[in-house]
Amino acid sequence: MTGTVTTIRGAQPAIGFFERYLTVWVALCIVCGVALGQWLPLPFQAIGRMEVAQVNLPVGVLIWVMIIPMLIKIDFTAMTQVKSQWRGIGVTLFVNWLVKPFSMALLGWIFIRHVFAPWLPAAQLDSYIAGLILLAAAPCTAMVFVWSQLCKGDPYFTLSQVALNDSIMIVAFAPLVALLLGLSAITVPWDTLITSVGLYIVVPVILAQLLRRRLLTRGNAYFQHVIARLGPYSIGALLATLVLLFAFQGQAIVGEPLVIAMLAVPILIQVFFNSGLAYLLNRRLGVAHCVAGPSSLIGASNFFELAVATAISLFGFHSGAALATVVGVLIEVPVMLLVVGVVNRSRHWYETSHSVKGERV
Repeated sequence: MTGTVTTIRGAQPAIGFFERYLTVWVALCIVCGVALGQWLPLPFQAIGRMEVAQVNLPVGVLIWVMIIPMLIKIDFTAMTQVKSQWRGIGVTLFVNWLVKPFSMALLGWIFIRHVFAPWLPAAQLDSYIAGLILLAAAPCTAMVFVWSQLCKGDPYFTLSQVALNDSIMIVAFAPLVALLLGLSAITVPWDTLITSVGLYIVVPVILAQLLRRRLLTRGNAYFQHVIARLGPYSIGALLATLVLLFAFQGQAIVGEPLVIAMLAVPILIQVFFNSGLAYLLNRRLGVAHCVAGPSSLIGASNFFELAVATAISLFGFHSGAALATVVGVLIEVPVMLLVVGVVNRSRHWYETSHSVKGERV
């Protein structure tokens, strides 16, 4: 497994320039997208009409460019390590699949349908909740490696947990989203949902793993070089998608500037709640800090690229669902850096607890 550890540690030795200032780039995309949508409405309307089976082709290409470089980093053979970290793995799976999606659906119901409802467009309430559910139902993939390194997390645990989450996501994402949309009284477009899962999870995972094997045949150094070169393309595709999204959302954003702030409230609450829950459960179970740290971060962060893509496919560029998932992108980096800081500063408190049994990692 030496090569695997090198893959994690070498791919992103520290949080990169683009990732560190992702919130700034997203804010600039908002400004650029809104401005372009107002100045050049016809070209963007033409882009919006480029669809096949309700899938926008330009966005589909951008999503693949965005997701595949992230999925190339995942080594699914790392799941053989699951048994050695079963307590930390169990906590993360519990939070990711049994707590976070349902807690987000509850928070959406509380804040969007009730607390903030008088100030939100009535026609978009269901769509906002759907976007929040999509965001919470997709566990984070690529950025987890960054968060794990920043909190000195165990690389074997991080890789095995991400590989396991991605494997589960292939079969569980669509049924879970459909269940929660149904519980929220939102019509489930099954055909579009299944198509989205195939296009944005199954096919990219297969292509990424084939490409990963091909690259590794030329040595780990070459693999790391290609991964580093692909990173900016992935971020660039994300930003280009957001410009398109805000070009279509421009009028709604200009008319309702507080919508973004209100959508951020349930997202912030669920990040702090789920990261804290995972951290405390790991401490209670005696899990080592180098496992508890990434476990709490994996439990709190989201695969926002997938959420954005699925929201656009299911509900369209103009939908509140697409806007809600973009709010997740907007606050992801600063909020997760805050959680990393809490995990690092509380290490002494965590490790001096009599409940920590010093799990071997």
